[in-house]
Amino acid sequence: MASDAPLAVEAASAAFVDSLAAHGVEHVCITPGSRSTPLTIAFALQPAIRPWLHLDERAAAFFALGMAKATGRPVALVCTSGTAAANYYPAVTEAHLSGVPLIVCTTDRPPRLREVGAEQTMPQAGMYGTTVRFAQDLPTPHGAASEPGFFATIAMRAVRESLGPFPGPVHLNFPFEEPLIGPGARQARPAPRRQAIAPGTPAPLAADLDYAADLLQSARRPLIVAGPEVPSNAAGPIADLATALGAPVLADPLSGLRTGPHDRRHVQAAYDAVLRDRRALDDCAPDAVIRFGGRPTSKALNTLLDQVAAVQILCEPWGSWRVGSVAMDQVLPGDPAVSASMLATRLRGHVTPEPGWMPAWRERDEAAGAAMRESALEPGPTFEGRVFVELQEALPARATVVAGNSMPVRDLDSFVTSSAKPLRFISNRGANGIDGVNSTALGVAAAGPGPTVLVIGDLSFYHDLTGLWAARRHGIDLTVVLINNNGGGIFHYLPQAAYPDLFESWFGTPGDLEFEHAIRLFGGTYHRTRDWADFRDQLQAPASGLRVMELQTDRAANAARHREAWARAAEAAWDRAGVVHGKA
Repeated sequence: MASDAPLAVEAASAAFVDSLAAHGVEHVCITPGSRSTPLTIAFALQPAIRPWLHLDERAAAFFALGMAKATGRPVALVCTSGTAAANYYPAVTEAHLSGVPLIVCTTDRPPRLREVGAEQTMPQAGMYGTTVRFAQDLPTPHGAASEPGFFATIAMRAVRESLGPFPGPVHLNFPFEEPLIGPGARQARPAPRRQAIAPGTPAPLAADLDYAADLLQSARRPLIVAGPEVPSNAAGPIADLATALGAPVLADPLSGLRTGPHDRRHVQAAYDAVLRDRRALDDCAPDAVIRFGGRPTSKALNTLLDQVAAVQILCEPWGSWRVGSVAMDQVLPGDPAVSASMLATRLRGHVTPEPGWMPAWRERDEAAGAAMRESALEPGPTFEGRVFVELQEALPARATVVAGNSMPVRDLDSFVTSSAKPLRFISNRGANGIDGVNSTALGVAAAGPGPTVLVIGDLSFYHDLTGLWAARRHGIDLTVVLINNNGGGIFHYLPQAAYPDLFESWFGTPGDLEFEHAIRLFGGTYHRTRDWADFRDQLQAPASGLRVMELQTDRAANAARHREAWARAAEAAWDRAGVVHGKA
């Protein structure tokens, strides 16, 4: 063998990477390490896949998650052996629960060095448990003629497994023997002929659809719930189903149905405020519910769905089972868009809703939405809920808003109205964690197109500060609206707030952090917003790279404003509905 011939480990790595490229993978996030050298070089030499360098494995994984959320295509991850792989776990969990395709490639010591005290070695095979769609501890390459073909086939399987029928992460563990790379420089390999694997899930079974249609034909108070992660191609078919049923569509902003050019005549946006009123359990109680996507953001809606006595039908991709604790009368595993379209065809002309059912929902929604907007725009101390009112008006069509968990995503749900302007809203609602949000937003922004704005609280921003390095390294444009209420604002709405002697120390947890220095450390620009006019001016000013606009708010005052807004909206909704329908 010539001295500059590739080693077995190099040949296997190149075959694996080339096969990923051939089957549609376009991005990989890599963190530095020694054991991962063969894969790192193989990716670097494959021009069809763009490598993104990261210094922090947790940030790299959430960055990949954001890219995969934005594109719908699998993104690969590569790390060295040891605890590096453990830092992927939060993002892998989020990808599992949200249905996001990732191909996680961890490199490892060979089996002979495991469990014997070798350095930088820990149990890696199967380490992500049930949070991955497929996992395999691969064989150590030794130079057999069949090895490149085997690794190429594993890559194809990884892409297919990650894409469905219910997308999610896969885990491949690569044990590599030393030497990890042979002598002599390696040349870039040509881009392979692409045969990208199409995502998708099979259509539902005809028998399942027939049974669901039979259950729905007698519905007098039908209701459609569109939660997070509804496939983008399902908006039109769900709108058609709503028309066929005469049903309101309670559209979570993360569903993609609240804004856009599709038919939104049945779309409701202010239902959270409406359903907070005690009268909702009677007057808004459906007798049939068709659910798409994950569990909605609104606690009031989830409470109604958990308590109501109604036929419940879940439309989910094959392999997904996001039913919560509610008993389902029927589950339609299959493409949600096809399920909606076929149900609409079967039910059109066969359902007679209760007179006034849809008009009452529409009247309440309009009244509550107007009251919420009025509350948000009232003068006074900076109100966090107003952020999304301002963003929805100011951002151009096809912009993306990434909402952090805790209060930002709830304000997104409460204050974003139904609108023809297409805006995309993204949040990590699988595990609802506050970690990795900066990196997720940067991954979304890197995937493009269109401007990306992140709305995030101070604790979550602090939690992922190291992720900001990617903005400078890769020249990513991201605007961050940093809502700094110096602690955990969400806890003011929870029972813990009733314990004032303990609340601030253990739940309010003020960090007293000045973020300007950290932002400049990572090459970003910082601006402390003075008022809403200043906010709009800054938002519309030309900017590139990382830009952070900080709004300082008061947690206690903000909680009081929220409660006032919800109460005013509920009162407006129920007074309006009562007058219109003769119930005053």
